[in-house]
Amino acid sequence: VAEYLHEEHKIPRDQAAHITQTFLKAFRLCPDNPECDLNTWRCHLWSTSLTVQYSHLTQNVYLKWLHLRYYYLSIDDNVKRMLINLRKQYLLGLITNGPSSAQWEKVERLNLMPLFDCILVSGDLPWAKPDQKIFLKACKYLGVEPKRCVMIGDKLETDIQGGIEADLGITIWLPLDKNSIVEHESIQPDFMISSILELPDILPPAGLKSAAYRSRTVNQHQNGDKSLSFLQNRRMLSMPEIEDCNSNSSDGS
Repeated sequence: VAEYLHEEHKIPRDQAAHITQTFLKAFRLCPDNPECDLNTWRCHLWSTSLTVQYSHLTQNVYLKWLHLRYYYLSIDDNVKRMLINLRKQYLLGLITNGPSSAQWEKVERLNLMPLFDCILVSGDLPWAKPDQKIFLKACKYLGVEPKRCVMIGDKLETDIQGGIEADLGITIWLPLDKNSIVEHESIQPDFMISSILELPDILPPAGLKSAAYRSRTVNQHQNGDKSLSFLQNRRMLSMPEIEDCNSNSSDGS
């Protein structure tokens, strides 16, 4: 975005860099505001960061930022194919920390719903990773015992620590920063991979999906539990919204 500000709007490079850094700091501190919709809030953050001098560029800059955001967040085709193939053999769940509206925007824009059997967003729940309760809620929804679940994540202190505390069967760490390998020696995953595409090679034998679905269907029918229906309610759970705009999130922006 800084390059866009400089090239398209002739804003000096140092000033353009300062504008984008100011926005990023504010956005990470408070990625959404429950009092207004996402677009309005983000435009407010950009308008403030651009200052009065360049505030007339707010709408254009916001649209450019939004385009770039999802360009860089987009899922690689190889990863998408891997998930599609894995879902034929396993139940797949996604647990993400962050404000409800911002995280569901990601889910929708990245078209993640067809790739997972369960999606939990901490902003819809009273807990966030690494609280074991959010992992156990996913296990319950999928109808699978924790010991038969595998947790894959890039953050030791939330994904892996939470998986360990929930007593999941296997934890697999995909470090995004090699320096963090030394920094968190106290948290020990069962496996460490350098690419998510290595995942199929280390997963245990499949064949649990149909049995797990049968178990979930029977339990929901007996208990009359409709709140966990992924198709009926995209957020799955009617839990109180988290009001803290920082949203107990380690990756919520």
